[in-house]
Amino acid sequence: KTDTVKEHTKKTFKHAKFTKKASVSNFSHSLLSVTLKGHSGKVLGLDVSINGKYMASSSDDRSVRLWSVKDFGAGNKCVRVNVEFDHARFARFSPDSRAFIAGLAVENTVRVFKLGKNNDGVTTCIPIEGDFVKYNQADLLNIGGATSSGGSFVMTAYKNTTIMVRNLKGDILHTINTNQGNNNYAAVSPCGRFVASCGWTPDVKVWAVNFTRSGEYKDVTRAFELKGHTTTVWSFDFNNDSTRQDGVNKILFFRMVTVSKDGSWRFYDTGVEYEKGQEPYLLHTGEFHISDCSIDKDFCIVALSPDARVVAVACMNNIIVFSTASGQVEVEFKEVHTEIITALIFDIAGRYILSSGDKHVRVFHNVLGYKETIRELEEKIRPIPSASSVRERYQKQVDEAKKSLN
Repeated sequence: KTDTVKEHTKKTFKHAKFTKKASVSNFSHSLLSVTLKGHSGKVLGLDVSINGKYMASSSDDRSVRLWSVKDFGAGNKCVRVNVEFDHARFARFSPDSRAFIAGLAVENTVRVFKLGKNNDGVTTCIPIEGDFVKYNQADLLNIGGATSSGGSFVMTAYKNTTIMVRNLKGDILHTINTNQGNNNYAAVSPCGRFVASCGWTPDVKVWAVNFTRSGEYKDVTRAFELKGHTTTVWSFDFNNDSTRQDGVNKILFFRMVTVSKDGSWRFYDTGVEYEKGQEPYLLHTGEFHISDCSIDKDFCIVALSPDARVVAVACMNNIIVFSTASGQVEVEFKEVHTEIITALIFDIAGRYILSSGDKHVRVFHNVLGYKETIRELEEKIRPIPSASSVRERYQKQVDEAKKSLN
């Protein structure tokens, strides 16, 4: 079975065009916070828990490692979780951060792991007996779990046009046919209300997963689409914060970003009343270029910061970071990994950008996030009278952001 695992990994990540591979990575950058080491095989996926405490990295070395976010700067402290007779392509935390689900590469199914602590306070992780029932018609593309409106579900998306909404035991509640040729990417929104997909069509389709007031599954309905690209959408992302502080008030704040084979990115306001037929608003669009990459041929991964101020795009083994407000590129990280980048995410607080692609995880400071926060708040302060309490609150936020930036 070990040989089967190795062969599956070899087939999954074969890329004829990519030749920049070295046994040792000499990457360094002034914004690199730390390189997390510990895996003996390729790191395939990354995820962060909603409580902001943990980051999970899944690898073809048949392990998932749990890292403490607050200890990123303290080296390579982590908890190793073994994946018996298989390896995890993805690991996704549950909404309560007390478990994670793993997408198994060889068995093509989902396994649940429960987190806990032993008597010494050390984090433990135990697999729950009974993997989800396998789907044999296509390989897993992505997985996710969510809780919303009192109901919980797990999404399993596949590389054909299938997305399944399941209960926590793995029973299928609803099957979606995306009609997008093949799925390039699919995900669950952080708010737990939606599942979305993109593929070989120039749009992103979003569905709402609905529950009754008592928490029982009701149905899945089409919510809205993100339109405007002229060809294949490579990937998309949601912002994590559904609310934003605006002076003394909190406002609802839903954003999505897309990147396409047409070489453009598009940034949308998705906080709409879709039940009444409202469509998402396009806020910004622009072209992007990454060194040594052919955007029309090489798959791109996009990540949106929790506050939706910053976008990171990875292609091959390079990353660019730019502002959603101006579209201007802040920084480009070249040859970050010795192999193709497999995952790109922000931590929940938006302080870091994380990437994987070889045996290591790179953790970068999200400097642009602080700069954009300062710029936006200073614009809001200008027209406010100097004696206003609202101005004082804004100024306090500016001072805190500048302190973090320095």
